[in-house]
Formats: sequence, structure tokens, C-alpha cells
Amino acid sequence: MDHPPIEKSIIALGPWLETPTGGYVRAWQQARLDELTADIFGFNAVQIGLPQIQALQANRMPNKWLTDTQMPGKVQSDRRAPIVVVHDFAELPFASQSLDLVVLPHVLEFAAEPHQVLREVERVLIPEGQVIICGFNPASLWGLRQVAGRLTGAHFMPQDGEFISVPRLKDWLKLLNMEVNRGHFGCYAPPCTTEKWLKRFAFMEKAGNRWWPYLGAVYMVHAFKRIRGMRLIGPVWTKQTATARQGVPATNKIHRQKNRNG
Repeated sequence: MDHPPIEKSIIALGPWLETPTGGYVRAWQQARLDELTADIFGFNAVQIGLPQIQALQANRMPNKWLTDTQMPGKVQSDRRAPIVVVHDFAELPFASQSLDLVVLPHVLEFAAEPHQVLREVERVLIPEGQVIICGFNPASLWGLRQVAGRLTGAHFMPQDGEFISVPRLKDWLKLLNMEVNRGHFGCYAPPCTTEKWLKRFAFMEKAGNRWWPYLGAVYMVHAFKRIRGMRLIGPVWTKQTATARQGVPATNKIHRQKNRNG
């Protein structure tokens, strides 16, 4: 049985996250995820893919799961949530409207059918459920480096990933009645491959947040599943019924009494 294309590509991203550049990305994402998930309440939360990122470690829901396309080849550290479900990301093995929170770390850009993945996420979320999506920003120095790597063959990141812009992602979410709460951008250093050079460009983190906030190499989008509320319909009121119920205005009563007495 052939495995879906997402497996090979997203598995390649895992080892990259263990490199100095990947560690730089992972540290920023971990800090933002801890901030976002700490105050999201409910009962059931799921992280889909990339066990290298501990997306739910700060969340306090009683039921938290990590799913992936395969079981880990080696024993995971105690700090990581165990993988409990192995599945195809385009077909989530959860009941409809059963999850309060879903986190997608770099799943969409490595998925063969990102729209289908989002449709599945919308299906399993409860009304007002939340989704957090992590991705690489094509409108950044890293995005340009990725394009150049495809042309020259000197790949900076796994080549199978297709970067999805934030406006494009927002359009997809809007079609699914998902309302974006806000977005976060980070990792403004140039696409360096060594920890030494990444530290030299650490000053660009604050400068980027202030002067070019939408050009960070990585983004995080936080959205809610909105359900259009039902409109309560009362009894049909005709004009005659309304007049009978309301009675004759006081001014009209006074005017009629004057005419009769006159």
C-alpha cells in the first residue's frame, strides 16, 4: 500500500528542526505556542504531526493527544507527548465536533491536499473551537532562499514544502467559516545555517517586530470556528392584530370624546 505524499515530506522536516536553524525556529514557535495555548480551555486538544514541537505542553485541558503519520523510530524523551494515533492527515480519525483545539505545525505546506486537511479540521472542531496553524512565510528572506535553492539545487530546507502566504491562508479559512483572531510573525534573521551567525543577527528580532513585522520567516495564525446563530422566529403578527392588541392611542381617545360632547 502506497503512503500519501505528505509522509515523506513532513518527515524530512523533523530532522531539519534538529539543526541550528531548525532549533532557532522551534524556540520561537514554542514560546508563541505556550502563550497562545495556556489560556485556551476545554476538554480535548490535538497536535497533528511534528512531535519535535511540543505544541500543547502549556495547555491545561484534561485530554491532549499527538498524532503523526508513523510511530517514532526511537524512544521519545519524557518531555514529549506520546504519539497515540497514526493516520493520514487528510482523514482525521475523530468524531465530528469533538475537539476544542487543533494545532497544525507546518502540516498544510507539506500536505498533498491542504484544503482537505483544513476541511477535516473544521469538521472535528466544536462550534467556537480553535485552530492554530504554523507555517513558513513566502514573503521573507527564507522564502526567497527556498526558491533559489530549487533553482540551484542547494536546498536550505526540505524541498517538497510549498510555502503558503498568510492572505491565502486567511481566504481558505474564511471559506470554511473560520474567523482569524490574529497572526504572529517571527524569526527575522537571514537564512543562516550556523548558530554563530544566527546569534550575530539576533538584533534583527526586535527590529523586525517593529519595522517589518510581516516579513518574518515563520508565522502563526490563530482562528475560531464560527457557527451562524439560529434566529428565533416568533408568532406572525398582522397589522390588524397588532392594532387590536395595542388599542387606540390616548390622544385619539381624547379627540373622540371631544367630538361626542361637542
